[in-house]
Amino acid sequence: MEDYKQYSIREAQKDDLQTIVDIYNSTIASRIATADLNPVSLNNKEEWFNRHHPDSRPLWVLVRVNDKRICGWLSFESFYGRPAYHATAEISIYLDKEFRGKGLGSYLLQQAIDASPKLGLKTLLAYIFGHNIPSLALFHSMGFLNWGHLPRIAELDGVERDLVILGKRI
Repeated sequence: MEDYKQYSIREAQKDDLQTIVDIYNSTIASRIATADLNPVSLNNKEEWFNRHHPDSRPLWVLVRVNDKRICGWLSFESFYGRPAYHATAEISIYLDKEFRGKGLGSYLLQQAIDASPKLGLKTLLAYIFGHNIPSLALFHSMGFLNWGHLPRIAELDGVERDLVILGKRI
C-alpha cells in the first residue's frame, strides 16, 4: 500500500494528453480494461479531452510529488448525453503499469466519490468487463453495486466478453 501523501491530483492540462494516451494504450493488449483493440492516437483523444470541464466533468491526473510523474488518470464523462442525466457521470480510471496494484485506484476512486457533490453529481457509473476481476473488486469495495449485465456484448480476439454496469448513489 502506497503512502498517498507522495501523490497529488490535479486537473489535466493539454500538455498531459500524450501521457494520458500512453497510459490508456498500455492497457489495450491485456484485453481487460478497454474495448479498443488497437492503440489510439493523440488526435483520436483531443475531442474527448476537450469535452472535460473542471466544474462538472473533470479529467484528473495523479502525479507523484517527488518527480512530477503522471501515474494515472481519472475521467468523469456525461452519461447518455441528455439533459435529464446531468447528475450522472461515468467514471474511468487508468493507471500506469508501474503503479497498478498499490492502492492508487482506491485513492482516486475515493477522491471522485468525495468530489461528486460539488460537481453536481448524484450517481456514478462504471462500465467494466466481467473478466476484469481487479477493477470489479475495486469498485465493489467502494460501495458500487452491479446495476446491469450485458452478456457477450464485446468481442476481444474472437472471445465474447460480458460488460458489467456498476453504479453508486452519492
